[in-house]
Parts: sequence; structure tokens; C-alpha cells
Amino acid sequence: MNGKKYLDLLFNPLDMLRTKTVLQVNPTVIPERKETIASEIFLFNYNATECLSKKLQSIEDCFPYVHTKEISWINIDGINKMEVEKLASHFQIHQLIIEDILSMGQRPKMDEINGVVFCVLNMLFFNKTNATIESEQISIILGKDFVISIQEDATRDVFSALREKIKLSGSKVRQNGADFLYYNLIDCIVDNYFLVMESLGERIEQLEEDIVRNPNNRTLVKINNLRKEMILLKRSIGPVRELIHGILRSESEIIEEKTEKYFKDIYDHIIQANDLAENYRDMMINIHDLYMSNVNLKLNESMKVMAIVTCLLAPATVIGGIFGMNFETIPMLHNKWGFLISVGLMIFVPAGMMYYFKRRKWF
Repeated sequence: MNGKKYLDLLFNPLDMLRTKTVLQVNPTVIPERKETIASEIFLFNYNATECLSKKLQSIEDCFPYVHTKEISWINIDGINKMEVEKLASHFQIHQLIIEDILSMGQRPKMDEINGVVFCVLNMLFFNKTNATIESEQISIILGKDFVISIQEDATRDVFSALREKIKLSGSKVRQNGADFLYYNLIDCIVDNYFLVMESLGERIEQLEEDIVRNPNNRTLVKINNLRKEMILLKRSIGPVRELIHGILRSESEIIEEKTEKYFKDIYDHIIQANDLAENYRDMMINIHDLYMSNVNLKLNESMKVMAIVTCLLAPATVIGGIFGMNFETIPMLHNKWGFLISVGLMIFVPAGMMYYFKRRKWF
């Protein structure tokens, strides 16, 4: 462990900065977003027989792919205000959607404005090094024959498997419309929630074993840190249920009736994810109770040992106090065996008490 990490654990064992990150959800305070200097723009333009995949150099290169006969997926890694506004202007995306894309810490939700279906939600990743959940906001816009996804981070996402499916000519994605691609993007994000919760569940199981074997102060820190991650997990997953329900209730013409059953499948998955998150929350409460029970048990054992030692020393204290009084006449004061008799009493009386305690199974 390096010096900086040791000092962080010493002076900030409960990670108060992480607490502020998890709990800071004041919508009236607009956090400053650090804009990306140059976004990375990737395009998939495909139909049942052909597929074009390439990296675009500028946002203007996307403009020819609006309202074509093929399905266009424009994925933008890194949020730049000027580029988002240009894209929104060309694709006739409402100003309210632009504000949601550019904002930070947005609660997962969906909107239907000007003929496009928009949703914003969080992609989750589990950092095994720090045992923390990391989130990345993603905005997805569904229009007629096009889908636009805008991510914050250009280094990671959960769409690798979907990209491979698009490249296969016989895949369902290639055989269906933009709404089916929209479904697949959300489905990839929701399915990744289970991978994150699986990693979190392994940490919880390991923590439970540590508590049973050897609970200590560091264990309590781990419990509190995991409870913070559960708050972040619940806050990211919970509203997605309303998001999917909103898509199912939508009467937009760009979502075909045959695709609704796929969104119902996502709805079932997100309900399962919510239930699993609730189970993990209950497990963390039980683990905390188990830790406190073990700590109290250890304290009771220590107090029992101290009480027994005090009881065993009491006879010696009483006998020593009696024979140490300053009276001229004390029984056996001038007896040559007086000292040995008093010492013997100090030994045999506690020994008898110990035998009695053993018989009563007090220890």
C-alpha cells in the first residue's frame, strides 16, 4: 500500500467524498460539465443486405444519413455542446431534449417530443479495484429510420455484442427497423446491470464470511462503503422501470406494434433487477445487524472474563484487607502459621469458586 492510499484510509476511512458523490442530487444546482474537445463519432448505416460501418471526422458527416432508406445508428462518444446543438438542429430535435443531453446527474426518464422518442439513463460498471459502482450517462434518440446515442466516456460502453450482431447479415437487428435497434441499445444497458449486481453480490458474500470469521473496525468501513454503492445502484436502476413503462404507453408511430413485446421483455428484466437490488439492500441490513451482534458477543465474552477475574480476586482482597487492619488484637496475629494460613485461604477460596463456576457452566 502506497503512502497516499494509507493516509486516505487513516484520515478518511469512510470515504466522505464518495458519500457526497452518491447523495448529491440537488436538481437546482447545475454541475459544470467538462466538455470534450473532440468527440468520436461512429456510424452504422445498414439494411437487410448491406452494412456500412465507419468513423466520422466531424458532426457534419452525419447529416447525409437522416431520412434515408437504410437504418442509421450514430454513436457519439464525448459530449460537446456545439456539436450536440448542430446535430439537434439538423435532425429537428427539441431544445428540451438538448438540455437533458447536456445536463449531468439526470434521472433516468423518457420523453416524446416532435416525433422522436428520447430517453436518458445510466450505464453502470463495477470497479473491482475500488469495489465501487461507476455510472455513465447515455442519451438515446429514436427517430424515423435513425437512432442517435450520445455517451459521456469514449473509453467504454456495453454495445460491443450489438455491433457484432449488426455486422451479421442474418441477424434480427438487420431484418428490423430503427425501433428494434433502439430496443437493443436499452436491452444491452439493462442486461449489464445484472453483471454489475453479480460482482456486487460477490463482494457482499465475501464480506459476510469476513464478519463471521473475524469482524473488526475495517469490516464496518466495508459495510458502510457497500451500502453507499447500493444507494447508487438503486437510484440508477429504479427509475428505468418508469422509463420502459413510458415507452410501452407511447403512441408514437415510429415504434411498431411487433416491437412492443421486446420492450415488455426489458420491463420484466428491470423488475427482476429492482427486486434483486432490494434483496441486496436487505442483505446489507442483515450483514450490519450480524456485525453488531458479533461485536456485542465479543464484548460480552470480554466482560464475562473480566467479571470472573474480579470474582476470583475478591476473596484475596477481603482476606488481605482484614489482616491488614491496624488493631492490636487480631486473631492469629502472633501465630507463626498465620501468614501461610491467610495465603492458603487466598488460594483455596478462589479455587473453590472456580470449581463452582465450572459446575454451573458459567464459562
